[in-house]
Amino acid sequence: MKKFFPVLFLLLLFPVAAAGAGKTIGIPVVAPLSGPLASFGQGVVNGARLKAEELNTNGGINGRPVAIRFEDDRCDPQTAAAVAVRLASDPDVFIVVGHVCSSATLAALPIYRAAGLPAITPASTNPAVGRLSAIYFRNVYQDEFQGAFLARYVSRARHYKRVAILFAANDYGLGLKDAFAAAARRLGLQIVDCESCPAERTDFRAQLAKIRDLNPDAVFLAGYAPQASLIVSQARGLGMKCVFFGADGLDDALMLKNPDAEGLFVTTPFLADRGGAMVRDFVERYRRRFGLEPDWFAANTYDAVGLAAAALARAGCDRGKVSAWLAALDSPGNAYQGIAGPIYFDAHGDCLKPIFVKLVRHGRWVSAADQLQP
Repeated sequence: MKKFFPVLFLLLLFPVAAAGAGKTIGIPVVAPLSGPLASFGQGVVNGARLKAEELNTNGGINGRPVAIRFEDDRCDPQTAAAVAVRLASDPDVFIVVGHVCSSATLAALPIYRAAGLPAITPASTNPAVGRLSAIYFRNVYQDEFQGAFLARYVSRARHYKRVAILFAANDYGLGLKDAFAAAARRLGLQIVDCESCPAERTDFRAQLAKIRDLNPDAVFLAGYAPQASLIVSQARGLGMKCVFFGADGLDDALMLKNPDAEGLFVTTPFLADRGGAMVRDFVERYRRRFGLEPDWFAANTYDAVGLAAAALARAGCDRGKVSAWLAALDSPGNAYQGIAGPIYFDAHGDCLKPIFVKLVRHGRWVSAADQLQP
């Protein structure tokens, strides 16, 4: 994938309009801005920019302008840890928005925890994130929920009986695979094969030929879009006509560019046509500002930056007080109202969000006709 940010940009604060007197309040936003998953970062950056502009137009945080500080972790655990050390040691950082990939989040988490630095991930879904730190929050559902939902969806909405699994050998892929397989067993779905896909592999034809001969109704791709796109194309080259599906890691414009991905469906926490006036306003402003359709990374980051700003406005620039304020959002009655749904947390910092299904149709994402809510 193309890198769309110059390296020097990563060290700069996002320029903001004047929002009142006083020193700026920085909110670091950490995402893959380069590397194989850089496409995820585009929505993250755009969502953060849009919210920062909105905040500053309305006076910033208690009269102080907001500055977004973008950091690149490449979705790589070692890089993520280095970024976390830098942010945790900065006395002017009181909350972090990020990271995006589960492996990067899990690498950064103990560093933030040791420093008492709260963080909000808009995208990391591995179940361990909330359980390992009381000050790491997320405004996205987790893999146990997402994987179980997909098992129910393919069984009850699609009426599939036999499914194969190809899973990425990382924290995200493993979490999804385990959750899906456990729910599938309870529902009576037959898992005809389950294959691991190491990150460095690019040829999956031997595994796919084995799956083809088992004739499944569908194949679950538990991983990220770059690898999944290769798998789908190689499968079609082998004559496989079964349906492919996945979770939110496949919700990427890369899939729209691949004609072999036609019919692929995925879970997503955000659909532009499933919201009310707040969502319509967000979508229109996003289109005008960037000339693009907002993806769920943009929507969730927009909400995460807004939530971080609300915590700083209410609790002040104090890590402990910010953590406590976020933890107190513990019910629908005191939730932060985001455009991707209300945000409130359980004792692990996890939240329950709506989950939707969309599919690739003629090079575009469209809402699935059959939606299934828990």
